[in-house]
Amino acid sequence: MLTIHHLHVSQSERLLWLCEELAIPYTLKTYNRAPLIAPPEYKALHPSGSAPVIQDSDGDLTLAESAACVEYICKKHGGGRLFPGVGDEGWTDFLYWFHWSNGTLQPALGRPMITKAAGLSDDHYLAELFKDKIARSLAMLDARLKEAEWLAGKEFTAADVMVVFSLTTMRYYNPYSLEGYEGILGYLKRVHGREAYRKALAKGDPGMELVLGAEPPKAAA
Repeated sequence: MLTIHHLHVSQSERLLWLCEELAIPYTLKTYNRAPLIAPPEYKALHPSGSAPVIQDSDGDLTLAESAACVEYICKKHGGGRLFPGVGDEGWTDFLYWFHWSNGTLQPALGRPMITKAAGLSDDHYLAELFKDKIARSLAMLDARLKEAEWLAGKEFTAADVMVVFSLTTMRYYNPYSLEGYEGILGYLKRVHGREAYRKALAKGDPGMELVLGAEPPKAAA
C-alpha cells in the first residue's frame, strides 16, 4: 500500500493529485505545521525533513523529493501513464517542464521570502534580482501556455502536476499576482476543470481556498 504523508498547504499536494488522476489507491496521513515548518513527527520520516514523503510497503520504501515521488508513482503504480518516454509525442517538452518546475520556478518564488525575512528593502539589489527572475520565468511559462493546452502539448502529464503548486498554493507564502498572464490564467481554469485536482485538494486541505485567479489569497496559510 502506498502512503502519502501530506504536510498541510505544501508541495505534497502534488502527490494526492497525481494518485487521483491515475486512480491509484493510497493511504493519506496529514500533518499540521508547527507553526510554519514541518512538525517533528514529519521531519522524522526522512532525513530531508521536508514535504513530500511517501512510503510503499512493497520493499519498505521511504522516498522524498517531489519529482522523485512523482516519477516513482507514475512508473511503479501507474504503468508509466502521465510520464512520456523517449519517442512519445511531446517527450522533450515534458522533460524540460517537468524539471523546470522545481529547478527554476519554485526556487525563484521562494527567494523573496528570504529577503523579506532578512529585512531587505524592495529596492535592494537582491530583491530586484529575484523579482526579475520571477518575471522572466512567468513570461516564459505564459508564452508556452498560450501555444499549448498543457505543458507537454495536447496531453496532460506529470509536468502539469509538478508546476501547478507554484502557481497556486505557493501564493499563500509569496503572494504574487498573475495579472496580465492570460496564458497561465487560462491554464489554471483548465486545471480547475479536472475533477481529480478538486478531489485531491479537498482531501488534503479541506476548507482551503483554491488559488486559481489572478490575485493571491488575502489570508496567509
